[in-house]
Parts: sequence; C-alpha cells; structure tokens
Amino acid sequence: MEKRTDKNSYTLIFAIIMVLVVGSLLAYLASALEPTITENKRLEKQQNILYAMGINNNEGTSANFVTTEEAPELFDKFIKQQLVVSYNGQATENDQAYLIDVKKEQAKAKDGGVRQLPLFVGEDEKGKKYYIAPIRGKGLWDAIWAYVAMDENMVVQGAYFDHKGETPGLGANIKQRYFMDDFIGEHLMSNGSFKGINVAKGNADPKNNDKTDNEVDAIAGATITGDGVSAMIRSDLKLYVPYFKNLKK
Repeated sequence: MEKRTDKNSYTLIFAIIMVLVVGSLLAYLASALEPTITENKRLEKQQNILYAMGINNNEGTSANFVTTEEAPELFDKFIKQQLVVSYNGQATENDQAYLIDVKKEQAKAKDGGVRQLPLFVGEDEKGKKYYIAPIRGKGLWDAIWAYVAMDENMVVQGAYFDHKGETPGLGANIKQRYFMDDFIGEHLMSNGSFKGINVAKGNADPKNNDKTDNEVDAIAGATITGDGVSAMIRSDLKLYVPYFKNLKK
C-alpha cells in the first residue's frame, strides 16, 4: 500500500522532529560556547574599568580601549583591590567582584534583597588612586550603563558610557569621547551632600568650565537618554556615599 505523506500528521511530526533537532543543536552550541562568552565578558569589563581610570588607547578625539591581549596584564597591574560594598559603607575584598551582575543586583534590591555593590580600587604609575563603580540605568529605548572613576572626594576622574539600543547620532553619542570627557573633574557632592551630575539641556556652562555646578551639557536631540544618564548617576553612585565617608574616618 502506498504511504500518504501529505497528511497533516506527517507535517506535524516533521515539524516536531526539526524543533527537537534544532533545539538540541542550539543547546549544544550554547554549552560549547559558554566559556568563550564568559571570557569575552570578563575582558570587556576589564577594558571598561581600565578605560574609566585613564588606561586606554585614546588618540585625538577617538575613544579606544586597550586591546583584549593587554587587558588582563594591565588589570592586574593597576587594579589593586576588588571590593564588595554594603549599604552602610563597609567593604570586603572579593577578587571576583568584576563578575557581579549589576542588573541582577538592582532587581534583587527591588525585591527587598541586599544589593552587592562592586567597587574597584585602581592606582596609576604616579600613585594616584581611583575608585571605579559600575552603574546601570534606562535610556530612551533600552539599557544604558557606565563605569565611573572617582577620587576619595567623589570627584569624577574618568568615565565610560555605553548603551544597548540608543538612536545612532543622538543618544548613542553617550559613548563618544567628547561627552564622556565632560565628566572629568565634575563633583558629585555639594556642601557635604550627594547631588550627582545632571545632563542639562540649556546648560549655562556649555564649555564645562565650572566643575562644581553638578552639570554637564546635554547632547542635542537626546534629552531622554541624557535624563537616563542623570538618573543612573543619581540612583547608583549615591549608594557609595557611606563608603567614601568611611574613608575619611
């Protein structure tokens, strides 16, 4: 008897088999590639942290990381401590702090959990100390994040910003050097209180000469992204204030 292969049941069985085969293949690839993906994330975080403290390959107006080949050695050389900071400013050393997922920690805090705050203490060849904090927020379309390097007085010494899906030529310009460099020297504190830094449209100081006004000039046409940067700095860096107050005791 001739078999019929044009029935719906054959189509359904074939589709199920294909789903199982493709699913198994994707699961295998995900498992096989996991070590590579983890290593790439580690190197990227190291590059971000180093960039914020001024260890980078910047030329002219371009923002450039150290290479992935250089990053591990330079990270070990310049990052003297990896810390996990608590809500009351107490810090414990943890050499895996760079693996802490800021997004997951934010979600944990929203659910009433205790958030871990990673902080990296760097020191350059002149002996100057940097305290680098990773922060995360929401832009116009999706996530934005940054690594901000501060001194012991919470004066910004460098920053690296990035995004997942901001508008090219507008909000995406938060990762351009002209925007990031504007933050250098800006004070996060004012008269003993945390003020943050406002990305201000119509800023009265467009050349950014006043570093104590808690403002930098906004990117034209990227108001919502700029507001997201301001909110991210306010909400996340404020959490580190107890730690910096403890430094002065």
